[in-house]
Amino acid sequence: MLSYMSHLMRVVLPDRPGTLGAVATALGAAAIDILSVTVVERGPVGAVDDLLVVLPPGGLADRALSAAQSVPGVVVESLRPFLADGGGVADDLDLVDALTDQPRDAVATLTELAPCVFNADWAVLLEHVDEGDVRIRETSVGAPALGGDDLGVPERLRLTPPWLPLDRARSVDAGEGGLPPRWQAMSMPLAAAPVGRDRLVILLGRPGGPVFRGTEISRLAHLAGIAASLTGPSQ
Repeated sequence: MLSYMSHLMRVVLPDRPGTLGAVATALGAAAIDILSVTVVERGPVGAVDDLLVVLPPGGLADRALSAAQSVPGVVVESLRPFLADGGGVADDLDLVDALTDQPRDAVATLTELAPCVFNADWAVLLEHVDEGDVRIRETSVGAPALGGDDLGVPERLRLTPPWLPLDRARSVDAGEGGLPPRWQAMSMPLAAAPVGRDRLVILLGRPGGPVFRGTEISRLAHLAGIAASLTGPSQ
């Protein structure tokens, strides 16, 4: 049976009409299909888009990279395998609908579905209970094992990130501490946002990139705020 592999490609496009169409044409000529296009940022010098592409059986990722960058001015910021299942959630509005469907579980739903919206691999919800005591409240599918062996419920984080509590949404460098050292070596972009209070934080990871841009951080902060408001003070 033929196997098709999905990849997430982040492209930086110059501000020139028809550039995205030219990229699509170049990819098509290389037998690479585009499943979806997500606008990440628009600016005066161009745009940043995420393309979910499918390589043909036996196709190499370098083929997609070369095809996209054959269009003058186009830069491929990252290209990596993408295995996440969106679960019917494609954008921020879909996620808001899911949050409002079950408002009492909004924070858990945010943790489960945020990776789909941000093309991330996983999300975890962390609670800073006390100094040296950070608990894992929720995890998405594919989340890494970060807990210790103290059998605490919720599970206690093995290490204590020094950036908790968190007063505002921001990107997190894997080298800031409190996270597995291997993440720094493997290029693990991270984004975090407080969910209603500085001691409850959602953390998203994208192994291999791309980095979280400012617009994505702002969107994550907004969605986390909605989830917190729906859940209420008892979260």
